[in-house]
Amino acid sequence: MTDLATLDAYGALTEPATLTIQRLLPGPVERIWAYLTQSDLRARWLAAGDMDLTLGAPLELVWRNDGLSDLPTRRPHGFPEEQRMTSRITELDPPHRLSIAWGSTGDVTFTLEPQGADVLLTVTHHRVTDRATLLNISAGWHTHLDILAARVSGETPEPFWESWERLKEEYGRRFVG
Repeated sequence: MTDLATLDAYGALTEPATLTIQRLLPGPVERIWAYLTQSDLRARWLAAGDMDLTLGAPLELVWRNDGLSDLPTRRPHGFPEEQRMTSRITELDPPHRLSIAWGSTGDVTFTLEPQGADVLLTVTHHRVTDRATLLNISAGWHTHLDILAARVSGETPEPFWESWERLKEEYGRRFVG
């Protein structure tokens, strides 16, 4: 059983081009599933966009990272206020597993496992092609999952961009090479 005290918040390379990152969240599993699949809830921690829960269904995710916290944030130069990505659902097993073709940056699988009153959320990002993408994605998932953890715990999340920049530097140290 995974325990919050032993769960490493940092992502790990579980295969040469695969990032895996986990969070233990307050359940039940249906609640966390809703945060993955319902646009209004997902927009509070990741990206908006309606999701037809049908295998093969297309979807568009819309990121507005500036608005993920009530605290002020400073977007780094070169990042747009809004980013859109067209995707499709490639695997679906409600409320335990959801896989999405993640634009040009690989495939993402969300797995939910009940752990007593909590839920272990595992995010696996496959086909990360280069170091720059790895650092951006690692810091991004880490920050987005920290925001999700804060939201489902009734806490105020840290500003996205400050957290993302700090974590990108840390992942640069962790993923040497």
